[in-house]
Amino acid sequence: MDLDGLDLALLESLREQPRAGALELSRTLGVARATVQARLRRLEDGGVVRGYGPEVDLAAAGFGVRAFVTLEIAQGGLTEAARDLAAVPGVVEAHAVTGVGDVMCTVAAASHEQLQETLLAISRSSVVVRSTSVVALSTVVAPRVLPLLRSVERPWPSRANPARG
Repeated sequence: MDLDGLDLALLESLREQPRAGALELSRTLGVARATVQARLRRLEDGGVVRGYGPEVDLAAAGFGVRAFVTLEIAQGGLTEAARDLAAVPGVVEAHAVTGVGDVMCTVAAASHEQLQETLLAISRSSVVVRSTSVVALSTVVAPRVLPLLRSVERPWPSRANPARG
């Protein structure tokens, strides 16, 4: 989906004020409420906006130990690995990757003991051949998307607000 300046401004406004309604966003952006509603619907339908749930800080919620786990899995075992990993609550995300491993997981735990239990649960999968874990000490750059979206020139649509140019 091609995003323009209004789409980016709308995403930035939602990031700054996640509870803002369409009317408030329209006032902030200087466009009609119907325009905001239509843009939001388009961004949702296009899969750009996936939800409006709260961002949860895992450390503040009691899960301050984070690790990255690289898994080597048996040939053809990606579907089974995905199912097995989804059954482990401490696995907060997993991606099929290129390189030495086959799957990269982010794992969170309340303690090092719980991290060890989570790693053992992962290794019980019949398709996990080998795992390598790296414990994160601190977050250097938190997950973010707006700097990437801002890195591309995005013209403001002329119909939406000619004064914003």
